[in-house]
Amino acid sequence: MSSRRPRLAFVSPVFLFPNDAGGKIRSTNILRGLKGGSFEIVLLSPATGEQQDRWQAELKGVCDEFIAWQPTPPRPQWARALQLLSELPVNVVADRTAAGLAAVRALAARQDIDLIVFDFVHAAVLQPASARAPAVCFTHNVEAEIFARHAQQAPNALRRWLWRSQHRKMLRFEGEALRRFARVIAVSERDAQAFRSQYGVQQAEAIPTGVDLDFFAWQAPPPVDAAHPPTVVFTGSMDWRANIDGVQFFLGEVWPLVLAAMPEARFVVVGKNPPAALQAAARLSKNVEFTGFVDDVRPYAHAAHAFVIPLLVGGGTRIKAFEAMAMGCPVVSTTIGMEGLEAEPGRHFVQCDQAAAMASALLALLADGAQRERLSRAARALVEARFGHRQVAQVFEGICQRALAQAAPRATAAA
Repeated sequence: MSSRRPRLAFVSPVFLFPNDAGGKIRSTNILRGLKGGSFEIVLLSPATGEQQDRWQAELKGVCDEFIAWQPTPPRPQWARALQLLSELPVNVVADRTAAGLAAVRALAARQDIDLIVFDFVHAAVLQPASARAPAVCFTHNVEAEIFARHAQQAPNALRRWLWRSQHRKMLRFEGEALRRFARVIAVSERDAQAFRSQYGVQQAEAIPTGVDLDFFAWQAPPPVDAAHPPTVVFTGSMDWRANIDGVQFFLGEVWPLVLAAMPEARFVVVGKNPPAALQAAARLSKNVEFTGFVDDVRPYAHAAHAFVIPLLVGGGTRIKAFEAMAMGCPVVSTTIGMEGLEAEPGRHFVQCDQAAAMASALLALLADGAQRERLSRAARALVEARFGHRQVAQVFEGICQRALAQAAPRATAAA
């Protein structure tokens, strides 16, 4: 009888590097924590040869074997518009490629693969109709909820209709897909409960949101002085609709109130691909900077006096919140921005959903070094105690072990 470790295949619909989006960060941290543990890790994702060469060292840090399929070239705008006519949600259609289907089918046929994890529910569109190994879905959001929130926030009737149409499609796809898995891993107990109650997915379990405490080291917030003008920072991929809408709300309704009371204040938006229209609107304001993609967000957070999460739409949990808390940058957030994270308003962060309240909270933080220090230390203590990425990976590993153990008696009976 072989004594080898069971082999876990992790199917990601996107190449994980660079870690420039919350989902990539979360999945990478999980894989880093899993590597060297109970499973050998096989990572399967789209990747060019250039990407594999450039990120070779990082890939070795998250898996024992990497398999790539050729990415599909970006579709023209007209082709993306036609995807709206599909029975599948648009973000699911985009992941259903011939190369991806063939790669996953070949992987599932391997006799040495004991468990397959599909990253994001979108990736379930690549799942073969039958496979020898049991399958687990690691889903970072309640996807249908995101579409519903976009519909609520849409500025006109056409966009509301489009988002509602996508919401109906995602409700159907998400429920049908998740019910096929041996286990569903959610990123918060709130999400797991939604899967159980809305879709009847009783096999849903939750992991905490984790952060790399060594990488995101704590540093006391700087003083406000000539060398450190009062600074508010936001980090996040600026090609994600929820981030665009949140920054748009902040620039239009919150930032003018901050500037009226503190004209020297600065707002720095750190994230890839900020839309030209949003940058143009920011130029009509004052003291706003868009950095675009950066290799390292830490210098921006450590130089800021407040970290704002002005999200009006979203799902799952925001890793950026725990990263900011780990680094010591005091957080001011909407309720949605901290949703699913076990942090206490007033103790670990400041919660406010209205523009005037958010502006007041930011002004208070920018003016009060003692409050910044108190929030900074309490937030770091929380993530240290409960949300280190190694602890989270252990919870993830335990769920995978249970899925494999549950499948073993079935396989024996079938044999």
